[in-house]
Amino acid sequence: MTNEATRNKLIEMRLSAMANAFDAQRDDPNMSSISFDDRFGLLVDIEYCQRKNNALHRLVKRAGLEQKGANINEIDYSSGRKLNRDLIARLASCEFVREGRNIFITGATGSGKTFMACAFGYEACRQFYNTKFVRLPDLLIELEMARENRTFTKSMLKYTKPALLIIDEWLLLKPSESEQKAIFEILHRRSGKSSTIFCLQYPSSEWYEQLGGLANPLTDSILDRIIHNAYTIDIRSSDPHKDISMREIYGLDKKLSR
Repeated sequence: MTNEATRNKLIEMRLSAMANAFDAQRDDPNMSSISFDDRFGLLVDIEYCQRKNNALHRLVKRAGLEQKGANINEIDYSSGRKLNRDLIARLASCEFVREGRNIFITGATGSGKTFMACAFGYEACRQFYNTKFVRLPDLLIELEMARENRTFTKSMLKYTKPALLIIDEWLLLKPSESEQKAIFEILHRRSGKSSTIFCLQYPSSEWYEQLGGLANPLTDSILDRIIHNAYTIDIRSSDPHKDISMREIYGLDKKLSR
């Protein structure tokens, strides 16, 4: 069998990274001193790494993270915010996903909630967990349209199947009765089976009323399915008078915006 025939078969089997590495080995005179086993191992490693990278790229793209460049290593601990570095490092290991636990990230507008949630989302993708990011207002609009189009079940699967679901702007507005039912259905199906990160401005003391309080029979049921197994990261400023928005820290240089 000729080398060209071998290369063509590799490509036909969709082993293009291995095929390119095979060409590189043939063109490198130093490879003649390396054993067959080692050379073959290098080919397999290159194909393996390429496939893992491709899988990661697909997961990140499918996740739809709002802040695509968010990274755990870029979380700012020196901006005057009270952050538990040890807890964040532990959560970045995605232990909470394996355990099916939730995370609440609370803080004022511009405190960096979305950035942190997306950073956790990226780490989940790196560990090959199916991840999905969505703003709660967008989610509720999509489900309402799905009801009208009779595709509600299909739309629900987008948010019940992922191992990690990130819901931004959680309870920013009080949900209507039909929206409360949709929220309950999603969280009920995810409870104990998968993890959800909630980003919200309201402290835990206000969640009950924001969900409808006593007027909503689903309030207790919704909270019961999400709060008992959850971690909480409350992003607060050490000195509110010197508070700086994370959008300002991570945003454009003011000179560039003029």
